[in-house]
Amino acid sequence: MKKIFFSSLILLIYSTFSWSQSKPDLDKKVFELLSKMTIEEKIGQMTQITVTNFEEKGKPGVFDRVKLKEAIQNYHIGSILNVPNPGAQTTKQWNDVLTTISNEANKTRLKIPVLYGIDAIHGSSYTAGATLFPQQIGIAATFNTAIAKNEAEISAYETRASSIPWVFSPDLDLPRNPSWSRMWESFGEDPYLSSQMGTSFVEGFQGNDFGSKYNVASCMKHFIGYGSTTTGKDRTPSIIPERVLRQYDLTIYQAAIKAGAKSVMISSGEINGTPVHASKYLITDVLKNELGFQGVVVTDWQDIIYLHTRHKVAETNRDAVRISVNAGIDMSMVPDNYSFYNDLLDLVAKGEVPMSRIDDAVSRILKMKFELNLFQNTVANLKDYPKFGSKEFIDAAYNAAAESITLLKNNAVLPLNIADKILVTGPTANSMKNLNGGWSYNWQGENSDFYAADKFTILKALQNKVGKENVLYTKGADLAIEDDLEIQKALDLAKDASKIVLCLGEKNYTETPGDISDLYLSASQIKLALALAKLNKPIILVLNEGRPRLISNFEDKMSAVIQCYLPGNEGARALVDILYGDVNPSGKLPYNYPRYPNSLEKYNRKYTESLGDDEQNNDAKYEKSYSPQFEFGTGLSYTTFGYSNLKMDKTEINNTDTLTVSVDVTNTGKVSGKESVLLYLSDIYASITPEVKALKRFEKISLKPNETKTVTFVLNQKDLQFVNNDLKWISEKGAFKIQISNLTTEFMLK
Repeated sequence: MKKIFFSSLILLIYSTFSWSQSKPDLDKKVFELLSKMTIEEKIGQMTQITVTNFEEKGKPGVFDRVKLKEAIQNYHIGSILNVPNPGAQTTKQWNDVLTTISNEANKTRLKIPVLYGIDAIHGSSYTAGATLFPQQIGIAATFNTAIAKNEAEISAYETRASSIPWVFSPDLDLPRNPSWSRMWESFGEDPYLSSQMGTSFVEGFQGNDFGSKYNVASCMKHFIGYGSTTTGKDRTPSIIPERVLRQYDLTIYQAAIKAGAKSVMISSGEINGTPVHASKYLITDVLKNELGFQGVVVTDWQDIIYLHTRHKVAETNRDAVRISVNAGIDMSMVPDNYSFYNDLLDLVAKGEVPMSRIDDAVSRILKMKFELNLFQNTVANLKDYPKFGSKEFIDAAYNAAAESITLLKNNAVLPLNIADKILVTGPTANSMKNLNGGWSYNWQGENSDFYAADKFTILKALQNKVGKENVLYTKGADLAIEDDLEIQKALDLAKDASKIVLCLGEKNYTETPGDISDLYLSASQIKLALALAKLNKPIILVLNEGRPRLISNFEDKMSAVIQCYLPGNEGARALVDILYGDVNPSGKLPYNYPRYPNSLEKYNRKYTESLGDDEQNNDAKYEKSYSPQFEFGTGLSYTTFGYSNLKMDKTEINNTDTLTVSVDVTNTGKVSGKESVLLYLSDIYASITPEVKALKRFEKISLKPNETKTVTFVLNQKDLQFVNNDLKWISEKGAFKIQISNLTTEFMLK
């Protein structure tokens, strides 16, 4: 039996964070204001309503002042969210919206400001002219936390320029099914990568003083287990053992809480039959008490109501309110009526929700409002934001896209020659919708071509690069509808081209509208790819997709494969510069790209998921258990990198030691390049079946030809631990293996 070393209690660890210690003067302000409030005013603070609820009938984007007055004066609502119809507003329009709301709030008895929240998830995406970055999955592919932090800083700046102080970001979901429609909103399948990127987002959004006019309060989401649906469909049940939930999902939120995240949005899903919005254990016992989270807990859209109408755990809406507030919800994204307010008022009056629970919730909300300096300032002075939409910010978005785009295959066809005549075809070649995806200017992102009309699609970026005379184009296929005439147009044009750039992918979507029943790319696109392949001309497959749609039925016929993810407004420029070698690609996959729809193993699989013929019975033939199209961490370059001198400062450590690991990385090619150095750790034997390997550290470096850099990592005891069946973080003595590129070494934990 192995000797077991127990980690310190999580509660003790998290209680030491300086950020979570309440400031006496702030506590005094909150207490004094709370003591003046009526129960109606308190419950109003817990109520969040969508801004479209206050629009004049038949006049999108125009306030009905009577409705707004009723909401703020009569119902005392504390928060408003969302974007006015029909979509993105200019900074001046946002200024007018927030001024109107602020003026109404200043007419109330206590003049408590309204907290406005927005889904700014890849830039200030509901503000016209703002800088739109790659979606989160692309940021993860950069393996560059500095890029993540810089994006959040710019997003905060431009969101504050829009007079909005609160963003529903980052998304910390850990997706386990690649068909899930919100995979692109995540940082991929690895908890360590997600933790590091999530931390960088929180730090970038909030800065050293998130109440400043250039920072915002972040809202990590969706706590917890939302990305693990067994069906792969949005808002469907998850089955996750608590041991697994703690080892993987919870660690991502722990990191964001440590970084100081001020709010959290609760998952719309259910785990093991309990909706998270109804789970006192997860919200109060784990999140608030065990992890010491002192911020605001907000629901997702209409999710208290859904406890009654969808999940069927509450017989009435009133029951749903009682269950969720007693579970620990602080604010309800109702979002378009006052049922929460009325029901909660009645529940408190009848003693079914204690005043202590109300006071706790309202204290958290008031504290965040004070910390955001909303009592002093709620509307931006536009003169304070000269960098809004600036070249500096656009360049940052371009650089993020350039480092995210991932070259998965290259049979000596890239970079392209600028003198080549090329055919560009495919349904994603000439639309900004396919570069941005959802949460872009409006919910589903269908208006990107209007709002980003001044930006380059892939086609326009290619024409700009090499001239229209060298770029042939036809759509070739629709995303959904098969069209033989369009395919024939592409085949005819291809006769005059030396190479083909085939742009395939997905429609713009998020949430339930993005649900699919087939992980393969659509039949219309596969048909186009197979038809073009018969021409025996080099084809560069360019993928614009939020999740890895299967390409195994034609990938072998492609000369090169490039994964763009959803690279944002500057993505086409970055892609084209990569195609022609002006930028050396450096992205790496943040997930396993599956080959088959029923073979969806993660890279950090168990050994039983990796069996080959030599490990099976001798009297039978088996398909290999583990055979992804491309593995997590795959990403090619136009140069080559050599790894050598993998060293450790110790070969044996005890249960308090750290371990320093170093490796030399050399650019052995002819052009400069960037390389993400990934360190994996394997526990050789353990009482809980160990992973084949798990990412523990990464660092992105730049190297000139023939240049060598030594990269050093420090591993600590937590890196060696896993959660056992008693829900304790433990490490066990024995051998561990370190892998960096093709090099491995082992050490012993005594």
